[in-house]
Amino acid sequence: MRIVIAVGGNALLKENQRGTWADQLDSARPVTEAVVALRRDGHQVVLTHGNGPQVGTLMLQHAMGEPQVPGLPLHALGAMTQGELGYLLQTSIAEIDPTAQTATILTRVRVDDDDPAFDNPTKPVGPFYSEEDAKRLSRERGWTVGEDSGRGWRCMVASPKPVEILELEAIRVLAESGEIVIAGGGGGIPVSTRGGTLSGMAAVIDKDRSSAELGIALGFDILVLLTAVPRVVEDFGTRWERPLFHMSASETQRRLQAGEFPPGSMGPKVESAHRFATGGGRAAIITDPASLLAAIRGEDGTWIEAEQEAALL
Repeated sequence: MRIVIAVGGNALLKENQRGTWADQLDSARPVTEAVVALRRDGHQVVLTHGNGPQVGTLMLQHAMGEPQVPGLPLHALGAMTQGELGYLLQTSIAEIDPTAQTATILTRVRVDDDDPAFDNPTKPVGPFYSEEDAKRLSRERGWTVGEDSGRGWRCMVASPKPVEILELEAIRVLAESGEIVIAGGGGGIPVSTRGGTLSGMAAVIDKDRSSAELGIALGFDILVLLTAVPRVVEDFGTRWERPLFHMSASETQRRLQAGEFPPGSMGPKVESAHRFATGGGRAAIITDPASLLAAIRGEDGTWIEAEQEAALL
C-alpha cells in the first residue's frame, strides 16, 4: 500500500518537555518504529509533520535576538523547521534501521493570497502563556494572540488553505524508488504568485489539510492523521462519550456540519480525513502513534471511508 502519515508538531515537542534534541528524538521514536516496520513490509511511506511549537519557538528566538541579529520572515522560519524536523525524523529512522533510505524534501505549497485566513489568524504556534503574558507580548511585538482550546494563550498566525504542492513530482519519484520520504513539513512553505514570481507568505498551513491534498495528488491509498488519542470520540468529555471506529463520508459530513468536532479540537483532522476519503483515497485513519500499526491493519483507530464498508487490511 501507499500511505501518507501526518505527525503533529506537538507530538514531537510535548507540553511537559523542554524541547531538547533528546526530548524530540524520544518523542519521535514510536512513529519512526512503525514507519520502519511498514517499509519492511513493502509499503510506500511518505511522512509529513506539523511545526506549530517549533516555528513559534523560532519566532520567539528571532524576536529576542533583534536588533543584534535581523529576524527572518515566517515563511523562512517554516523552511528552517522543515530542515530541522526532517533531519530529526531521518536520525530517528537511522537509529532503528541504518539501512533505510530516507529523504527530506523542502516543500513549497501554493496558497491564495486572497484567502480570508490572512484577515483572521487562528493557527496557534509556539509556547503557551498566561493571558497576561500573552497580551503583554502582543503589545510589545505586535503579535496576534488567543486562547488555544482552554490550554493557555499562544501566538496566532494565518492558516490559508493549500492549493498546490509544488514539489509533488520529486516526492512521487523518491517514494516510488523505495525511499521513506519526509515532505510537506509544517503544512508546506506557503507561497503565492505575485507579479509572475513566487513569494513567501506570513502563514502556517494546517498540516492535516496539506497532507490530505498531498495524498490525493499522489494517488495514495491511505492517509493516517496522528493525534493524542487512539480513536475519535463521540460526545467527548461527557458520560455518553464512546469511541468511533468507522464513519462513512456522509456521516462524517453530517457530524461536521452539526459542530460535533470543534475547529480547535478534532475538527481539522476529521475535515481533512473526509477530504481525502472523498477525493480519491481509499480511507483516512485517525489514531495515535502507539496504535498506528494496529490501525493500518484495521484493528484500531477511526476509519473514514467514502462508503461505510469495513476495509480490514
